[in-house]
Amino acid sequence: MGICFLHTSDWQLGMTRHFLSDGAQERYTQARFDAIRAMGRIVKEEKCQFILVCGDTFESNQVDRKTVSRALEALKDIPVPVYLLPGNHDPLNAASVYHSSTFTDKKPSHVCVIENSDPIKVLDEVEIVGAPWLSKRPAINPVDEVLRALNSSPSVTRICIAHGGVDQFTPDKEAPGIIPVAALEKVLEEGKIHYVALGDRHSLTSLGSSERIWYSGTPESTDFSELQSGFVQVVEIDEGRVYTKAIQIGQWQFMEMGRVDLNTSEDIEALRKTLEGVERKELTVIRMNLFGALSLSLFGKLERDLIVVKDVFGACDIRDNELLVIPEDIDFTSLGFSGFAETTVKKLRDQMNEGKEDSIAARDALMLLLQLTKEAA
Repeated sequence: MGICFLHTSDWQLGMTRHFLSDGAQERYTQARFDAIRAMGRIVKEEKCQFILVCGDTFESNQVDRKTVSRALEALKDIPVPVYLLPGNHDPLNAASVYHSSTFTDKKPSHVCVIENSDPIKVLDEVEIVGAPWLSKRPAINPVDEVLRALNSSPSVTRICIAHGGVDQFTPDKEAPGIIPVAALEKVLEEGKIHYVALGDRHSLTSLGSSERIWYSGTPESTDFSELQSGFVQVVEIDEGRVYTKAIQIGQWQFMEMGRVDLNTSEDIEALRKTLEGVERKELTVIRMNLFGALSLSLFGKLERDLIVVKDVFGACDIRDNELLVIPEDIDFTSLGFSGFAETTVKKLRDQMNEGKEDSIAARDALMLLLQLTKEAA
């Protein structure tokens, strides 16, 4: 008879992002707790028998009491056993969050912290062997001890649960904590384990050629660099064969727009329509680099559009250092400047045209001057 379980990792409950406002940060925090409850629904639908959380359940061992309490409240609703592996963010050291009174007093009975590498029987014919982090900077890879102890092929289905980077993705392959993929492949070939559930990498990733070594990725996206985050992995093992299914549960998205060329009014309107078409704006972080050349009037239109964008999106990283703003005579001729005002405008325009370090400040000053003059009119 086959087994089915949910593989997940890197919940990092309590994570904060410096670019989020207070309101957006609360939505971001809530989404991570929502993800736990989504997993509860998935295990029912997919008939999973247990959940493996492969490290970094918490952002750190210093998370506040409220974060721990909210996590345990969400875990209460999970209808199957949940096994938490301490990772590099929440190692099982003297200051571990797993030793805190809040955690130990409120932990549901079906939640188990993997404290060592001893095999844990999770079902009659299934056991897991974990490689918990016991310090934030271990001298050797926590997986080494597990692999050395696997000296025979088991009579049960065995799953290895670990956390950390692998040599496939780092140039420093001998660094402490780096997991050698070849060593994992070897014990799989020997039948000592049947599946390797990994955490640390935030993107859903298959390693090696066996399709039996996986990073689940984080259930909620955390950065633009993640290729496939926001998933959990349903794993079925039946008569030695492994079947996997990725299910997306993440709510937040990090949208990298790259280079955006703006030279005309039509370009600005096209950008506005693109941003208008983004779904779940309040759960979206966007980043774009603006290039091109705009008149001061067109730049003012762009600025007004971007104010609206910043109000509705979760967060915006908009870089316009490569966007040239060219004051045109038409921007000023109808304003009737004279005397000191005319001299000030000329000086600011010269600073912009010369492209000096204070050209952006000059541009902003001209924009403000135009805006105040038009409002007064």
